[in-house]
Amino acid sequence: MYQIKKMKIYTLHTKQNLPITLREAWEFLSNPKNLKTITPDYMGFKTLSGDDRPMFAGQIIQYIVTPVLGIPTKWVTEITHVENQNYFVDEQRFGPYSLWHHKHFIKEITGGVEMEDIVDYKVPMGILGQMVHPFLVKPKLNEIFEYRKNKLIELFGEYKTIS
Repeated sequence: MYQIKKMKIYTLHTKQNLPITLREAWEFLSNPKNLKTITPDYMGFKTLSGDDRPMFAGQIIQYIVTPVLGIPTKWVTEITHVENQNYFVDEQRFGPYSLWHHKHFIKEITGGVEMEDIVDYKVPMGILGQMVHPFLVKPKLNEIFEYRKNKLIELFGEYKTIS
């Protein structure tokens, strides 16, 4: 008899419009060195390797990040898909999540670009991880993505709807 384990996969979905060209957005967002710029300082983000070339499928990038309780954690991601000025996907190979699959979409809109992030993730530690997700993991991820949103506005300006 086979036993099927329940595997809870969560999704974080964000969209943001910026008043920049598709090329400007792609050059910034697809450059691994810029991830530090849009990550809160308290996370102690530092790239160890893999950010020395423009993004390509198969690229391995290693980081140190301090997401919880000041404990440094190694995070290794692979860029699995890249379509120039359209989208890229990074997947965790080693790090704090049991699953991390992050899709970044960029498309041209009137007056700028729309950026869309879809992250599918699974927390570790089974039922215990699921229990702490609502008050520890989810709020932390929302906070990080809110920081990114505000930092991008600070860097590129606020998008104004064109009538």
